Amino acid sequence: MVAPVVVVLSVLIIYPLVRGVFLSFTNLTEANQLAEICTKSITGSESCKANPEAWHMVGFDNYVDVLSGKVGQFWQWLGVTLIWTIGCVVFHYTIGLGLAVMLNRPMWGRGVYRVLLILPWAVPAFVSAFAWKFMFNEKFGLFNALLTKVGLDPVEWFSDWKTSLLTAILTNIWLGVPFMMVALLGGMQTIPTEQYEAAEIDGASPWQRFVSITLPGLRSVSMTVILLGTIWTFNMFPVIFLVTQGQPAGQTEILVTGSFRAAFEGIRNYSLASTYGVLILSILLVFSVFYRRMLRKQGEVW
Repeated sequence: MVAPVVVVLSVLIIYPLVRGVFLSFTNLTEANQLAEICTKSITGSESCKANPEAWHMVGFDNYVDVLSGKVGQFWQWLGVTLIWTIGCVVFHYTIGLGLAVMLNRPMWGRGVYRVLLILPWAVPAFVSAFAWKFMFNEKFGLFNALLTKVGLDPVEWFSDWKTSLLTAILTNIWLGVPFMMVALLGGMQTIPTEQYEAAEIDGASPWQRFVSITLPGLRSVSMTVILLGTIWTFNMFPVIFLVTQGQPAGQTEILVTGSFRAAFEGIRNYSLASTYGVLILSILLVFSVFYRRMLRKQGEVW
């Protein structure tokens, strides 16, 4: 009964994962991937000989080179990735929670508001990325036009890494808030209304009801969506790649875009890209393990 699922998982997940780990222990690139060099003679016959520079196993050399800074910019990219991830997830959760609280109470047009707020989630990420990049355009963008209207100078958003990263964070906040809002709104609707009624009778203020009932009632949902949001944002490729494109001078690259550039730009370095991939997986695994332990200590086992 489970054989079809096992086959699909093996083909789509397990084999690529094992293959990627294996390649990280080699020096495989686009230039040395052929084990033999074959040439054709005038008569049309083909002769092959061993390629002396063919790829081979190098052990942990790739990891040493990357972590020591000899190859690539791992530590800089990791720092940018952490700023990017923490900034996005914090605003995803806080804004999503605020919108969920607003939509959880009776109000006119609540269904319309829900549809409009979920709309960014329905739009493909690359479409949203192009739209936001155009809005931050130095000459024709909406934001610089607004700044000019109020008498301020236009901003070169992509000339400094801070403002460039800010554009990507704002784009991703717009994309990620709907998921948080929907998940938290669903969690709020499972909290018994009797608790709010009893607290109101006892004289609890709205803030006290929020802190004492809503937040504890959302603890399990919050822990889950924060973990998922962290993993998704850590690996969020299209926003960085399409909005900032690593500008200026690669200072807004994150680990996943750095891995992509190693694999598909210039002389394709498959082993280096695989090394970045394994390091990204290792970081997320360590985070998930410690996160789960923290949940266990708080009594939230899942």
